[in-house]
Amino acid sequence: MPFPAPRDAAVIDIGSNSVRLVVYRLEGRAIWTVFNEKVLAGLGRDLAKTGRLSPEGVIQTLQALKRFRAVLEAVKPAEVFAVATAAAREAKDGPDFIRRVREETGFSVRVLTGEEEAHYAAVGVLAGAPDAEGVVGDLGGASLELIRLNPTGAGQGVTLPLGPFSLAGPQGSPFDPERVRRLARERIAPVAADFRTDTFHAVGGAWRNLALLHMRLSGYPLHVVHQYQIDAQEALQAARLVAHQSKSSLERIEGMSKKRSETLPYAAVVLETLIEHLQLKRIEISAFGVREGLLFEAMPPRVRGLDPLIEGCDALGARQGVADDLGPALDAWITPAFRTLPPLFGERDSVLTAAASRLSDLGARLHPDHRADLVFEQVLRAPIAGMAHDERCYLAVAAHARHATNFHPPELATLERLLTPAQLKRARALGATMRLACDLSGRSPSLLAHSRLTLDKNHLVVTAEPGFADILLGEQTSKRANTAAQHLGLKPKIVTG
Repeated sequence: MPFPAPRDAAVIDIGSNSVRLVVYRLEGRAIWTVFNEKVLAGLGRDLAKTGRLSPEGVIQTLQALKRFRAVLEAVKPAEVFAVATAAAREAKDGPDFIRRVREETGFSVRVLTGEEEAHYAAVGVLAGAPDAEGVVGDLGGASLELIRLNPTGAGQGVTLPLGPFSLAGPQGSPFDPERVRRLARERIAPVAADFRTDTFHAVGGAWRNLALLHMRLSGYPLHVVHQYQIDAQEALQAARLVAHQSKSSLERIEGMSKKRSETLPYAAVVLETLIEHLQLKRIEISAFGVREGLLFEAMPPRVRGLDPLIEGCDALGARQGVADDLGPALDAWITPAFRTLPPLFGERDSVLTAAASRLSDLGARLHPDHRADLVFEQVLRAPIAGMAHDERCYLAVAAHARHATNFHPPELATLERLLTPAQLKRARALGATMRLACDLSGRSPSLLAHSRLTLDKNHLVVTAEPGFADILLGEQTSKRANTAAQHLGLKPKIVTG
C-alpha cells in the first residue's frame, strides 16, 4: 500500500488556564506535532469568585487568537478544530465571549460539554495507547473530567469543579492544602464508586509537570512523559511533597514556570485525593488528550484500527531509503523466525519486530561515522504513540545495532535500568538481523524475497532460492549472519534451497 500523503490539521484549544494552537502533520495513523504555541491567559481565573471570565484573561485570549489566525492563514492546514472547555462553558458571559471571538478573529468555536470533553480526552488517550484500560482523568484550569476506558472504548464521563481555579480561596489568600483537600474529597466522594480502578490515565499539563518532578526525585533516566508509569504510593508521596512546598520553592525547580507553580499544588492535592478515593494502584501519564482525540475521531475507521507504533515508525523512517516497502519486507523476512524465540514482551514481540523493521533505513542519509548514535537518540525520544518506555529502549538498541559494528550506544545506563539483560541482547540480535537482511539484498525487497531466514535449535539459517545463491550469499552475507547468530547464541548456516 502506498504511504499516505501527509496533511496538516490544526486544533485551537481555549481552556480555563491556557489557550493553545497546535498544528499537526497527519501521516495515516501517525500524529506529529509541527507547531505548538501556548498562552497561559487564565481565562477562568475568576470563575469561582464571580461566575464570569477574567477580563484580563479575555484580552490575552483574544490577542493570542488573532495571532493564531495569522499563523493559520500562512500554514493553510486542511482542517481546523476550534474548541473551548470549562471556563467558556460555565461562565455567565461565556456566550458573549464566544460571539466576540467569532466577530474579532473569525473562529467559530465549539464549546464542549463536560461529557464531550471527557469523551475526547478518553479518545485521545486511546490514540496514544490503544490498549489503555482504567479511568482517564483530564485536569484543566477549572474542571476535572473522569471517564472509564474498557476494551470496547470510552464509557460515560463526568465533569467536576476540581481545577485549580475552582478550588482557589479568596483573592490574595495563600494556598491552604487542608481546605483544598476537604473540597476535593467532598466533590469526588459522590462519584468515587463509579470510577474505582487500578490504572489512572492522567491528562493535563499540571500532571505532566508532576511526572517530570517525580522523574527528578527518583533519578529516572528517560525524561519522556508519555506512558510514564508511577506507582500510586510513590505518586502519593510526590503529591504530598508538592502540596506542602511554598510557591517560591516550586519556582526554583528547573523548568517550572511562575504560573504553573501557582496551580501545581492544587493538582497535587486532587491527585492525592483521587489515589485515596479511587483506590488507584498506578498512574500512567498521557501526552495525548482532547486535541488528539478530536483528530483521532475524525480519522476513517480503517486508519484508527492500525497499530500506532508500527505506523509511527513507518512514518518516521519513510522516504529515507531506497525502497518505501523495505520495512514491511524485512518484517515478513524476520518475524516468522523470531516468533520461534521465547517471548520477552509477551504478545508485543511481533509488534516490536514490525516497528523496528520500519526503522531499518532511518538515518540512511546521515554520515556513517555518526549514524548509529544519532538514530539511537532519535528513536529513544521520538514522539511516537503506542510504546512503553522499555519498548522505546528496545527499539533504540535495535536501530543502533542495525548500523553499528560495535555496541557502544549512548545512555547505556538508561538501557540497563529499563531493559532486562535478555531484552537488551534480543534487541541487539534484532538489529544485527536487520543489517544482515539489508546487506544481503542491497536493501531491495524483490531480492530479499528470494531468500529465507529460519532458526533451529543450534543454527541461524539463511537460505537462497536456486539460481540466487551467487547473487545473495557472498562474503558480506556470511559476516553479517555470523554476527546475528552470535547475538542469538547460535551458529550461522548458509545454504541453497
